[in-house]
Amino acid sequence: MQTALNDRIVHSLAVNENNIFAGTTGFGVLRSTNNGMNWTQSGLVNSSVMSLTISGNNIFAGTSDSGVYLSSNNGISWMHTTLKNKAVNSLAIGGSNIFAGTSDSGVYLSTNNGNSWVQTALNNQWVYSLAINGNNIFAGTDTYGVYLSTNNGTNWIQTTLNNKSVYALTINGNNIFAGTMGSGVYLSTNNSTNWTQIALNNLDVNALTINSSNYIFAGTLNYGIYRSTNNGSSWLQTGMNNQIVLSLVNNGNNIFMGTSGLGVYLSTDTGNSSVQIALNDQYIYSLATNGNNIFAGTAFSGVHRSTNNGTNWTQTTLNSQWVYSLAVNGNNVFAGIRDGGLYRSTDNGNSWVHSLNTQSVRSLSINGNNVFAGTYIYGVYRSTDNGNNWVQIALNNLNVECLTISGGYIYAGTFDSGVYRSTNNGNNWVQAGLINPIVYSFASSGNNLFAGVNAGVYLSTNNGNNWIAKNQGFSAIPSVTSLLIINDYILAGTINYSLWRRSYSEVIGVQNISTKIPSSFSLSQNYPNPFNPTTNIRYELPKNGFVKLVVFDVLGREIETLVNEKQSAGTYEATFNAAQFPSGVYFYRFMTEGFSETKRMILLK
Repeated sequence: MQTALNDRIVHSLAVNENNIFAGTTGFGVLRSTNNGMNWTQSGLVNSSVMSLTISGNNIFAGTSDSGVYLSSNNGISWMHTTLKNKAVNSLAIGGSNIFAGTSDSGVYLSTNNGNSWVQTALNNQWVYSLAINGNNIFAGTDTYGVYLSTNNGTNWIQTTLNNKSVYALTINGNNIFAGTMGSGVYLSTNNSTNWTQIALNNLDVNALTINSSNYIFAGTLNYGIYRSTNNGSSWLQTGMNNQIVLSLVNNGNNIFMGTSGLGVYLSTDTGNSSVQIALNDQYIYSLATNGNNIFAGTAFSGVHRSTNNGTNWTQTTLNSQWVYSLAVNGNNVFAGIRDGGLYRSTDNGNSWVHSLNTQSVRSLSINGNNVFAGTYIYGVYRSTDNGNNWVQIALNNLNVECLTISGGYIYAGTFDSGVYRSTNNGNNWVQAGLINPIVYSFASSGNNLFAGVNAGVYLSTNNGNNWIAKNQGFSAIPSVTSLLIINDYILAGTINYSLWRRSYSEVIGVQNISTKIPSSFSLSQNYPNPFNPTTNIRYELPKNGFVKLVVFDVLGREIETLVNEKQSAGTYEATFNAAQFPSGVYFYRFMTEGFSETKRMILLK
């Protein structure tokens, strides 16, 4: 779960008993006293704090341009040490010695708690990281690898890891781990005499640490955190941090996620957690399921198939294509490829034939024997005989990124012309809103149609005639490449922000039931009233504005927020489900700019 510190760039972390300190870009030091759920400013406002370290009651903070600061009262106030006007990338403490790794000026040493500093012999390097093991001090530099000093910085020796940028260092017994730019993690077991590249070979590893269980954690650029439980022999990604999620599919309660360059992830708890399971270095643009078979469409290496819920995968004979889209109909598997149209398999992926020769097939959707293919530049093609023959039917000059069939309608999401809708099997199409965004994905349930676009998630409850943004909860509004509705959640796969989820019933709890502009604000009495357990609340909005609709108990405590978003003028209806609340009197309050009203309702169970 993302903590409340979700809109800051965090360079450094340090822990002192129940206090967690975070060094940020432009916001100084922040402190949490409740395990990261809430954060308060803790000094050095407007500074960028690149490094933090703690010794007893003293907290040292290295900044991007003004040297080292010291706090001796848990971050309440800070004092500038005599090391000023330097970019301090790293700090380390060994006994009474404090070492500071700087940009351009190497390593500085203080032996008196920061009152004075002396530049050591390593005086012309960018030092990104420092680590201490007994009398040995290790410095990770830019381009020149790791240096070692055995005499408190009086002399330094360049180790054999001598041509890498070393962002992070950590030590576990005789093992020294180095996190590098673009080359993953290196290990030395003989005090840095020799180094071996052990893992995460193509990643930027910016942070390393080891916990009390001897687990090693590696923080990477863009690919989240990896963990090793066996001293670096193997690594598992701990979460979906900052990933590009290109595709989503479920097989029962198992949710499979296709990522950009990190293969397939599996979640068995509706996206609450996930693990990397296979095809670890692949770009997974599409996923589809058929019984026990799971198909993955990749960049460059075609279609892979798993018959045991993702544990093992085999490459099918369609093995050298870039597969944008997949769809399954019985034993027929369709694969839309880049620059070559579409392939079809009639034996569950064992063999393939070329079925449609056109530009890239970006999207696929199936309705009975009708197969629809959305292409790059050439619009929509349709086959009425399960892929034997194809006809170009519409949207001939558009890029069709996604297709879906819902309630007898066919919807096409395009790259630059919004959503189109057909009511007669694709023979004719009309534009159905969202004209400006890039429409990447669809998901539907009943009358609710969701679109994932380059500006979050939108919902239409009237067949695409109107759309409402549903972006509450995102730390930043992402591009949504894939959507999935499962177990009363809607899941959104995003570019660079990984996987998000939101309660489905919460999202659809308010519906725009009329776009006719009312003459004034109004809040209606809920109906039915009394109710058990659901009731509807209608309100009218004569102008665009931010709306909040909140439910309170009889003690005035806010128990549920039904609406908290910007809405266009119109008439809306929200549903309140009180299944988890006891019988009694409740109040609901409607608030918007220039108007506020509260009404009473009764829950009888």
